[in-house]
Amino acid sequence: MLLEIKNLRVKYGNIEALHGISFGVKKGEIVTLIGANGAGKTTTLHTITRVPPPEGPRVVEGDILYKGQSMLKVEPHDVVQKLKIALAPEGRHIFGNLTVEENLKLATYARKDVERIPKDYELVYRLFPRLYERRKQRSESLSGGEQQMLAVGRALMTGANFLLLDEPSMGLAPLLMYEMFRALKELNQKEGITILLIEQNAKLALEFAHRGYVLDTGEIVLAGDSKELMNNPEVKKAYLGG
Repeated sequence: MLLEIKNLRVKYGNIEALHGISFGVKKGEIVTLIGANGAGKTTTLHTITRVPPPEGPRVVEGDILYKGQSMLKVEPHDVVQKLKIALAPEGRHIFGNLTVEENLKLATYARKDVERIPKDYELVYRLFPRLYERRKQRSESLSGGEQQMLAVGRALMTGANFLLLDEPSMGLAPLLMYEMFRALKELNQKEGITILLIEQNAKLALEFAHRGYVLDTGEIVLAGDSKELMNNPEVKKAYLGG
């Protein structure tokens, strides 16, 4: 496994949010975590990326292994800079007073592989042509879908080869939603980017991913390949409207 979560228990203050979850992601895979609001999906991503308290949770038991090494002592900036793992967070968190180009440039500040940066600009603009068209515009003037593209593009500009995506389709019109997932599929298939995805649209997520895990109130309750989960009666009833 490239990433392995082992018996992970985490708390916010005295409240336990994850109750000993275990799962893994192999190199080159797309894996999705599905579940209702409050299930612990965002908490899981914040724990992996080492977001510090109070916004981030505190690990009280278990481990997070990346390439076989524990991440629990890794500083948040080293998760991005050294491990090449980047989060495109829910809510986008872009800098609205900066242009598209300036937002992307900010993401490159700690990179050592400066020769690769122009190629990554080309990649982002090829995946998301709208960003190229609007590269000189202030980001606050973009539509919600374009801002989401920028959040993903910014994660790519860190030089990451492992993306954590928190609700990339949230608030998007259907056309932009499928455009986003087409770009992500291309990133995985052509660029070899590994993706761990949280997505409220469980049907879309399972169509897109190789494998999935169902998270319910801080526990993994189901796991399997995407087709298996899509045909599971419990998943159909709870998440697929069937």
